[in-house]
Amino acid sequence: MWTFSCPFIAYSDNALEYLAQIQGKKAFIVTDKNIVKLGLAKLVTDQLDAVNIKWQIFDEVEPEPSLNTIKKGGVAVGKYQPDWVIGIGGGSCMDAAKAIIILLVRPDLEPDCIMASDTYNFRAKARLMAIPTTSGTGAEATSAIILTDTKEQRKISMMNIECMPDVAILDPVMVTGMPSLITADTGMDVLTHAIEGYVSTWGTSITEGQGLIAIRRTFEYLPKAYKTGDDLEARKEMQNAAILGGMSFGNSMAGLGHSTGHAFGAIFHVPHGRTVGLFLPYTMEYLINGSQETTAKYAEIARFCRIASGSDKECAKALVAKIRALAKEINQPLSVKDCGIDKTKYEESIPGLIDRALNEAMTMTVTRVPEGEDLGKIFRYAYESKTIDF
Repeated sequence: MWTFSCPFIAYSDNALEYLAQIQGKKAFIVTDKNIVKLGLAKLVTDQLDAVNIKWQIFDEVEPEPSLNTIKKGGVAVGKYQPDWVIGIGGGSCMDAAKAIIILLVRPDLEPDCIMASDTYNFRAKARLMAIPTTSGTGAEATSAIILTDTKEQRKISMMNIECMPDVAILDPVMVTGMPSLITADTGMDVLTHAIEGYVSTWGTSITEGQGLIAIRRTFEYLPKAYKTGDDLEARKEMQNAAILGGMSFGNSMAGLGHSTGHAFGAIFHVPHGRTVGLFLPYTMEYLINGSQETTAKYAEIARFCRIASGSDKECAKALVAKIRALAKEINQPLSVKDCGIDKTKYEESIPGLIDRALNEAMTMTVTRVPEGEDLGKIFRYAYESKTIDF
């Protein structure tokens, strides 16, 4: 049996006004200090004030939230006892909110022990809302949680179906001021989610449509959002693409671009969207070289996005070229070397990169599952921007 989960979505102009319709007395807001500084949290609290919902802000979430931060948030939410937990921010804040609401009912639980198979029943106490301030992670429409073990220098990917937000609010006012670099980083995350969700071996016809629309919208609107931050049409379409991409891969699975990107980001602390976008074309080339099934699906994407026609292989390769052209247009790195990583240090890290990638579930949801030797070659080819030829 397969299932499909997604939140209730309020979107487009004035979507924050949906907050006037929620039922509750107290909201615990999970965010970061920059979101508070920019006044974005106030846009939410003003709406809560208007309907007499009390609130408390926990603004200690850092990029790639650590286990210690989640523990602190768990203590704070336990003292406050809200009936809503609201994650405001990028994927880090929304992931933190998902973990923290579990600690509301399980204060004894270590954050890295959240299990997909366990039942937490946190909705007996509170409901979960996600309000993204970036257009990329799709965390507002997934049950995934990504935390960081700073001691072991590893990312921890977890999933529990209960952690699908009850409500996602997509208001363009929350993303209009997003800097161009963050727009680019998160936009490449959208593209990677949508492409990998579309070709995942766990995907079905129920998950594919969202991915196709997200891909086409990203190719069309990401350059516009990057170049003109106040282009409201582009901002709205990228918000829509992000949540559609989240719905696609969140109900199927991501792939090798994510497993290699997660490994690289954990060691070298490069932003998530930038890393998965960097490794996406290399891992696609690897799959094209060894899987007719995935090549055919890449070709479907290319034709749908009006990128190319012709044979499956020609279309698949044209899609890879289009991704690299988009990355170049929005000043994203095309190689690990472009990230300013020292070659000797990088070479020394490859055994660790391989180990981390092999331990990612997403390495197993593709039609050509690599072993350690091939992963090592992918990492090395990506340093020098070499086309994958194996």
